[in-house]
Amino acid sequence: MFTDPTFWVGLAFVLTVALIAKPIWRGVSGSLDERADKIRDQIEEARKLREEAQALLADYQRKQRDALSEAENIVAQAGEEAGRMKADAAEHLEQTIERRKAQALDRIAQSEAQAIASVRDTAVDVAVAAAEQLIKDRVSGDRQAALVDAAIKELPSQLN
Repeated sequence: MFTDPTFWVGLAFVLTVALIAKPIWRGVSGSLDERADKIRDQIEEARKLREEAQALLADYQRKQRDALSEAENIVAQAGEEAGRMKADAAEHLEQTIERRKAQALDRIAQSEAQAIASVRDTAVDVAVAAAEQLIKDRVSGDRQAALVDAAIKELPSQLN
């Protein structure tokens, strides 16, 4: 067997292949290990990015819920404020109507009082004129002079 040249050629071939294959195998194995590490790093990075994206999504969803809640609160407050403003406006209108009604009643009362005063003045003027005419017609000249003198005497006591 050791004398057979085929054996030595085969042994040389196996040793040559083993010597050449080892560095090649190391290179291929190292290359595959590097590629596996890169893939593992990319997967880890993708996982981290996914977690960050989920956190951002949850944050934006929370912000959206908060914004919707705040918008609903603002709308509710605006509705309450509008209701208060409406009630205030209705109260103000009612007060204005009552005030103008009272003013109109005061004007009517003043006009009535003026009309009554005017009627009284006219009635007094007519009564005085009628009394004067009656006195002229029924009282003689001497009697008129005596009545005038009596009225003049009573005048100072009537003025005090």
